[in-house]
Amino acid sequence: MTERTTLNIPASIENLDSVLEFVDARLEEENCSLKELMTLNVAVEEIFVNIASYAYKSEEKGDAQISVWFEEDPKTVSIEFRDSGVYFDPLAKDDPDVTLSAAERQIGGLGIFMVKKSMDDVQYKRENDQNILTIRKKL
Repeated sequence: MTERTTLNIPASIENLDSVLEFVDARLEEENCSLKELMTLNVAVEEIFVNIASYAYKSEEKGDAQISVWFEEDPKTVSIEFRDSGVYFDPLAKDDPDVTLSAAERQIGGLGIFMVKKSMDDVQYKRENDQNILTIRKKL
């Protein structure tokens, strides 16, 4: 496992570009393909925007921590998101029924569903009053 690189940043949608630049810099160091980079960017955006939008009450905006590291065999990128916001396990909710039309489906859940489908592994745990969501993608 290579060294973990971490960004601590206020959980605000205005910081999304900084988060994507941070992740992209690490991915480019590892010569990720454009397709892999775009797939990971969609997942990172979905997760960070959810943290920024829902983890904290508006009057108590907190921070998010994003860590990126690579595993060698098979070559895999791991991206971990941590926040101290309200408890929320995005994997506990049932996947949306994508056979229904958009008008028939319940609102919410489609973003994390896309993340789960596009990543090789997605894990959640609550530890020390923090939400920790880790996504992994084989490169």
